[in-house]
Amino acid sequence: MTLSFFTSQGGDLVPADLARSLWSEDQMHGVALSGALARALERQVTELGRDDLRPARYTVDLFRPARMVLCRTTTRVVREGRRLCLVDATVEQEGEPVARASGLFLKVGDPALGDVWEPTGSPQPPPYDVAPPTDDPHVPLFSSEGIGWDPSFGAHQNGARKTTWQVGVPVVPEEVPSGFVCAASVADATSMVTNWGGNGVEHINTDITLTLARLPVGREIGLHAVDRVTQDGIAVGTVTVFDRQGRLGTAVTTAIANAKRSVDFEVHDFSEDPRSSGA
Repeated sequence: MTLSFFTSQGGDLVPADLARSLWSEDQMHGVALSGALARALERQVTELGRDDLRPARYTVDLFRPARMVLCRTTTRVVREGRRLCLVDATVEQEGEPVARASGLFLKVGDPALGDVWEPTGSPQPPPYDVAPPTDDPHVPLFSSEGIGWDPSFGAHQNGARKTTWQVGVPVVPEEVPSGFVCAASVADATSMVTNWGGNGVEHINTDITLTLARLPVGREIGLHAVDRVTQDGIAVGTVTVFDRQGRLGTAVTTAIANAKRSVDFEVHDFSEDPRSSGA
């Protein structure tokens, strides 16, 4: 059976062990939830026959701990026009909503011709000898300033800026995830990249916002921390999203302090646990 976050039961999703969070044995992590929501949004746009549209902005609210029980996704088209489509999706468990998402899909067209400032360069993925190109999911790789790419999670438990390199995991077995679903699920790791410090991960994210100027090539996605602001237990972290071809867009997450239940990678060895992609 293909490694996946869920198995299908009719039109519903049953969490697999890979969806289990490190915060609690009976809690799903945001990587799995985000993947399920992005998949639902994308399927709705496909049902509309809008193959002229591309996902450009995706926002998730994680407002209730999602348990390791059956999930039902529903969607609603908020607005469909000639150049855009706005769709909402919700994940429900036992009749109660636990997470929601909004996806903005835009029509592809000719680029504008005027000169406008844009950063040059891009974060670099791991070299081929460290991470050969693949579509097969593996334990996430991280780097932090002064250390470089290292599979040991304990080596990166420090206060330095971090980057991660991950492969998108299928939402359900035998269904190849699209580039959008891969990017949407990996984007939840924005919290880990921006909130992992010397004491472990001491914040839990309440949302994700992903912006994409283009889709990734393949299923490998990188996140590079570019900003973090904290005050009174609230943290806002921003990353650049990239692949082997360069920058794709950005991701932003808002998180609240959760220090009493921090995930300490010096105490626990998660280097062989794929769940470590989403605390």
